[in-house]
Amino acid sequence: MLPLGTELPSFELPDVGGGCWSTSELDDRPLLVLFICAHCPYVKHVEASLTALAADFAATLQIVAISSNSVFTHPQDAPEQLLAQQQRLGWSFPYLYDRDQAVAKAFHAACTPDPYLFDGDKRLIYRGQLDDSRPSGDQTSDCADLRRALAALEAGQSPIDPQTPAVGCNIKWHSESP
Repeated sequence: MLPLGTELPSFELPDVGGGCWSTSELDDRPLLVLFICAHCPYVKHVEASLTALAADFAATLQIVAISSNSVFTHPQDAPEQLLAQQQRLGWSFPYLYDRDQAVAKAFHAACTPDPYLFDGDKRLIYRGQLDDSRPSGDQTSDCADLRRALAALEAGQSPIDPQTPAVGCNIKWHSESP
């Protein structure tokens, strides 16, 4: 796992809606980086709660989503499918495609969803599960763990402890010969 306190890795990636997006576009608000995709049942399970979280924190939190899955093995995570997901859910935050998977590797991302919360100085303060819910259970996702981390940040408190690692589908890494 990426150690707490790590500075946000710089990157520039294509946006599924067109153009490119870069960390140079960030302001001094906290940043949530979400490694997600279109096909994963864990991501599908949390889509509504991510949409609510984005709405609840629209003024105080920057969000960027990144899909790093190989489209050779999972064509359902191709940029056009990610764009359809973004449009269906009304997500206004950038949704980026990490074709060479370099950004996922820089973050030590392992699964989808895999959230990383950075403070206003762009230092990592939370990386872990969104909440205790799972697609196979009867609990609805509410992003409770991430919301606790955001509340601690807003209150000027230390990062929450302990932080439970994210759970989801493994990132679909490129094979040696796609």
